[in-house]
Amino acid sequence: MKAPAPDAQNSRNGGRVRAAERDILALGIAAAAIIMFVGTGSAVVPSVIRAFAGYGIGPDSALVNALVLNVALIIFGWRRYNELSSEVAERRRAEQQARTLAETDPLTGTLNRRSFGLALHDLIANSDQGSSNAAIMMIDLDNFKQVNDRRGHGIGDLILVECAQRIAAAVPTGALVSRVGGDEFACAMSFDPARPEAIDTVAASLVEAISQPIAVQGFKVEITASIGITRADVLCHAQDGQIDAQHMLDMADVAMYHAKRQGRNSYFWFEEFMADELRFRERIEAGMRSGLEKGEFVPYYERQIDVATGQLTGFEMLARWDSPEFGLVLPDLFIPIAEEVGLITELSEQLIAAALEDARQWAPHLTLAVNISPVQLRDQWFSQRLLKLLVSANFPPGRLEIEITESCVHEDIVQVCSLIASLRNQGVRVSLDDFGTGFNSLGQLSQLNFDRIKIDRSFVSDIDRSEDNAAIVESIAMLGKGLGLPITAEGIESHAVLEQLRGYGELRGQGYLYGKPSSASDTRAWLDELGLLGTAGDADIGKDQPQIADQPQGGDTQRAAQG
Repeated sequence: MKAPAPDAQNSRNGGRVRAAERDILALGIAAAAIIMFVGTGSAVVPSVIRAFAGYGIGPDSALVNALVLNVALIIFGWRRYNELSSEVAERRRAEQQARTLAETDPLTGTLNRRSFGLALHDLIANSDQGSSNAAIMMIDLDNFKQVNDRRGHGIGDLILVECAQRIAAAVPTGALVSRVGGDEFACAMSFDPARPEAIDTVAASLVEAISQPIAVQGFKVEITASIGITRADVLCHAQDGQIDAQHMLDMADVAMYHAKRQGRNSYFWFEEFMADELRFRERIEAGMRSGLEKGEFVPYYERQIDVATGQLTGFEMLARWDSPEFGLVLPDLFIPIAEEVGLITELSEQLIAAALEDARQWAPHLTLAVNISPVQLRDQWFSQRLLKLLVSANFPPGRLEIEITESCVHEDIVQVCSLIASLRNQGVRVSLDDFGTGFNSLGQLSQLNFDRIKIDRSFVSDIDRSEDNAAIVESIAMLGKGLGLPITAEGIESHAVLEQLRGYGELRGQGYLYGKPSSASDTRAWLDELGLLGTAGDADIGKDQPQIADQPQGGDTQRAAQG
């Protein structure tokens, strides 16, 4: 049976209360009975007294019955009146509870989205007078979904309650605080138009308060917040005097997403260019969804070379989006969006499947390296899905190398250990990408059992000019030798860098000196020229291949962004 709507239920409850309040029948019966009791008692009681004293024959039986009936009516009327009074009080409490539930968020006790909108509308209307202005903040907890998924919804609820309390404590008295979504809050407050910096102070204190570690059931959780702000008078001017609460919410939301794109854990005021950015992002997102269906995302391949011999050892697969609307799009634009909107798994698996089919045509000694997203790193079923792709492509697991970015290791060391163990059990090799940028500990490096270390290009590209970077690269190369881990140096863009790397021992290298990343067809044609195409049975292919590193490939020394 469908429950009645809250408004209809409240209406019926209110009608009953009013009916109960107007029900004077019980009170009238009691009052009439009392009057009759006084009249009947004045006749009966003296007769009873005289009869007991021996001066009379006693009261009339009809009068006695009437007196007893009056007493019964008084008791009935009084009890009924008390019951109605209790019912009225109970219904009033129920109405108040229903009103509270309808207006507040049951978890945090703040206003819900509906009641916040109504209160914000009143706040904006009052600010139209000119004596005060209204500001609204949209607050989104960064990476809350990851914490919620990893720690459980119970822990997530406790974090939301704590964040709501911190927000309420940081805003001025009388400010509106609401939970408007799963991990989104909104605040609205009046302020002096001559002192807008007061809102900056509140926003900064909110960022600081939320970023403090939260102690939950014996461990600490760190959450940050991205905040977008807008003010009524600016939007009113932009909209020719027409403004409403929803418009303010939308613009603050745009500013909040801008804060996320700028690195999170910060706040920004709304500006018009942000709306243009959001519209462009929406076009990108729509184009990506369509592009996934049409197969517009394609693998490109960057060569990996033995630094000492100059021979080709394999390729790293890089993602590209061949969009009919935007052209060839680099991954630094679309990968973050894919991660945010939940497309990264489908996108990555589509690219890996295509790369495995391409690599089957290469000489069997050539390896294929593939980056995975931090989102995939948190997926406990990733290794099983990867195995399915390998089986489907009939690709040897030993030729595949999965690259994990160093900064991802800190998120959940237990999950990373489990994933690496599962991949290695399948025969897939795992490398630590961008080593030196994530401040990883040597203890974690030995604990995670990587098969290779990749030195980030920020250290490699200028070792011929920077003694500090040269010392870092040499130290990492010595560390790899001591741990028995092969090393790959990224960002080799000049012969001077290459010559210096050759002095650090056995290394692999990749970078623009060896050639720009190329499409699958161009890569296949180039390998065909070198005689490096073959099947798994061509065991001798690649033994006497020519050196690749003798001549620079192209004049551009800036490496393309990689996924």
